Amino acid sequence: MSEKFPNKIPIFPLRSAIFFPETNLPLNIFEPRYLKMVEKAIKGNGFLGMIQSKEIDGDVFNVGCLGKINEHKRTDDGRILINLYGVSRFKIDKEINNDEAFREFLVKYDFFKEDANKKYLVENNVFDKLIVISKKIFEKQGMNLNWFELSKLKKVQQIYTLVMISPFSVSEKQKLLEIPEINEIAKTFVEIANFALFENSNDESSIQ
Repeated sequence: MSEKFPNKIPIFPLRSAIFFPETNLPLNIFEPRYLKMVEKAIKGNGFLGMIQSKEIDGDVFNVGCLGKINEHKRTDDGRILINLYGVSRFKIDKEINNDEAFREFLVKYDFFKEDANKKYLVENNVFDKLIVISKKIFEKQGMNLNWFELSKLKKVQQIYTLVMISPFSVSEKQKLLEIPEINEIAKTFVEIANFALFENSNDESSIQ
């Protein structure tokens, strides 16, 4: 199914920017190299790859998500405001030496076939557990979320959105991004959240 996605894509490396299929990511583009990248994408097929950068300068993780620019607006001060709509996760094959200010990579989508065919079969019991634990951990962190509005989304979009806005670490979110199957993502989310709640309760009891 990956033939409809480009195998060579420009990459926007951004720390703490986790992005999933069927979600939206608004971006404020102002750096000259990324302005050039976005300009080229807008004139071309509209595709950009988002990937988390590591702490070591220049290093990126091996898995990111392909997005398509479905909205863009130019500002008076030279910025471009875009919205990326998630299409499919990818694995990096290798970086391309190019003459551009931005980076381009060869990527593969085969590992994330569920993204391409959109045949998500979310198990109800897994989903329900994720929602319950999410409410607990978001409340614990003092994060207010409009659960009614969230519930209007498809289950897969709710799961991905909760991962994206969760208070988890960079490495924990990356771990979730790299899991191919939606129910396994939800199960791992629950495990991470349970561990975080357990740690917090231990810290509080030790303080008392």
